[in-house]
Amino acid sequence: MAATPSNMLALGTQLPSFTLPDAVSGRMLSSRDLAGARATLVMFICNHCPFVKHVLPEIGRLERDYAGRGLALVAINSNDVVAYPDDSPEHMKALALEQGWKFPFLFDDSQEVARAFQAACTPDFFLFDATGALAYRGRMDETRPKTEAVATGRDLRAALDAVLAGTAPAADQHPSIGCNIKWKVVAAPH
Repeated sequence: MAATPSNMLALGTQLPSFTLPDAVSGRMLSSRDLAGARATLVMFICNHCPFVKHVLPEIGRLERDYAGRGLALVAINSNDVVAYPDDSPEHMKALALEQGWKFPFLFDDSQEVARAFQAACTPDFFLFDATGALAYRGRMDETRPKTEAVATGRDLRAALDAVLAGTAPAADQHPSIGCNIKWKVVAAPH
């Protein structure tokens, strides 16, 4: 289980523009569809990663706990599904339905959206304020897989509470740690 840290995109960066298909509904979702939210949380996740599996229960709790508070929540999978078929859209749909998620789980087949966010690992969390400016990026909390510690979302929840209250999260933000994004191998030209 290789551990890759997030890149820690510069705070204040504007929400990158994207349009991606939702693996559950099949409909296209655009970053413009998220406009008007008091906060927007973009999570880069996948199906197979043990770091993601560790935080799955907390992702569901976050969705339930922040429902109706002005949070737009979206997950994106950018992994190469040829090399990692467990991360394919049909498996994404099965995971979302199994977890009971109401938020979109988008598939970034071109990997362009992951590059725009400078996403490096799964899970990787990006929280934008009402103006679309990046207010928090990094870890959900300090817990890791293969320990007795249960994910609480402490760091991410503190940031969510601050942004939803109209204030800036603490400046001391820690990178997320997870599996690296599974980038497609591009063949060199002959």
